[in-house]
Amino acid sequence: MTAAPALSAPPVAAMRRARSSPRSAARTRSLWNLAAIVVVWATSLIVVAVWIAGGEIQSLLGGGADSLNALGRAAGLASANLLFYQVLLMARVPLFERGFGRDGITRMHRIVGFWSFALFTAHIGLQILGYAVAADVNPIEQAWQFIWDYPGMLLATAGTALLLLVVVTSVRKARKRLRYESWHLLHLYGYLGVGLAVPHMLWTGADFIVSRSATVYWWAMWAVTMAAVIVFRLGVPLARSLRHGIRVSAVEPDGRSGVSVRMTGRRIDALKARGGQFFVWRFLDGPGWSRGHPFSLAADPSGGELVISARFVGDGTHRLAALRPGTRVLVEGPYGTMTADERRGGHLLMIGAGAGVAPLVAILDEADWQPGGATLLVRDHTAADALRTDAIDRLVRERGLRHAPLPGPRAHTTSSWLPASHARWAGADLVRYVSPRPADTDVFLCGPPTWMDAVRADLRRAGVAADRIHLEAFTV
Repeated sequence: MTAAPALSAPPVAAMRRARSSPRSAARTRSLWNLAAIVVVWATSLIVVAVWIAGGEIQSLLGGGADSLNALGRAAGLASANLLFYQVLLMARVPLFERGFGRDGITRMHRIVGFWSFALFTAHIGLQILGYAVAADVNPIEQAWQFIWDYPGMLLATAGTALLLLVVVTSVRKARKRLRYESWHLLHLYGYLGVGLAVPHMLWTGADFIVSRSATVYWWAMWAVTMAAVIVFRLGVPLARSLRHGIRVSAVEPDGRSGVSVRMTGRRIDALKARGGQFFVWRFLDGPGWSRGHPFSLAADPSGGELVISARFVGDGTHRLAALRPGTRVLVEGPYGTMTADERRGGHLLMIGAGAGVAPLVAILDEADWQPGGATLLVRDHTAADALRTDAIDRLVRERGLRHAPLPGPRAHTTSSWLPASHARWAGADLVRYVSPRPADTDVFLCGPPTWMDAVRADLRRAGVAADRIHLEAFTV
């Protein structure tokens, strides 16, 4: 059998205490989650009430054009409600950030977006058919009348085209063909698409104007949504950045194909950032500064310094290497729930690939573990590509981290997350080798989504409970 990973475990280490107990942190997360769920369900039930109050049940049972129009309005209301959350979920509202976590929000954003557009399409089709049947005209003629004769419909048509552009470019195959910067710019057109579609909903939507209270409710919901975008995506980040005066203090090579950026400022501790969280960073170094890039913290920020580490994969990461000390930095965040508070106790197993090692090192910096009580497995294409090696060596030397690099091309086996050098190992067996008590192990994962899926499958086969596997994605 292929040799087992070489694990280093020096005998002497210092102990580090986490900032809050796992039980207290879990209780707080549960309360935030409950509050977020209550808000989502409450507004959804209001939408159902609006539809019923409009007499739609009787119309649905009436058959013919009435049934088509009732179904069309139901699809339209559901689509509008989902569209409302499509915007609100990405507005960085603390309720949803803390209630669902960035990984949960990312999954919800994708699912909600596609369902919202599907229901929106059904709404258009059913309404065209319903009105065409009632007026005994050709559906194409009816669609033309909608666009030109109904208030707000021309704007809604343009908004639909923009939303279609966002949906098409968000399909995984299309997404992979676009640079992050290009995709992000196209994705912003979704806000414009929503803005163009809203007037039609509020001016001519029968269920939106069925009563004064319904009208006030819908206007208030969209006003709150737009305010949330302005406050949490623009106002709070700008105020926070100005208050802390964050600037680049040093730019250093990190491995053969990566870079680390160190930043300092006033009262960095007041940001209340945690190892494992991420910010959206904007470096004011010239044209293109407005494009934000999400990078996780690569070190415990409690020492008064913010550190990020990235591998060169696009224009945004190559630009980091050219930053000069003193460059001003705008930040959004901190975001994410993958911190040391997620841990339940027992052995700590960290598994990262490429730049995914950065947040894992930050969590290890902050977490409480005894010598030999934490293991770090790192996948890289080559040993020279490894990031954060100095920080990892320090954790090995000073705190007793067990570290096993796993470089090389990937194995073409069922455990494809392993390197070819360990192709004869079953992934579950390797997990049990490095962590002999998988049922009492907390695992933190960070890497490409498909790679994490493969690791998670082997972790479950090894006996690690699903609620003790912690990961977070912040790309849509």
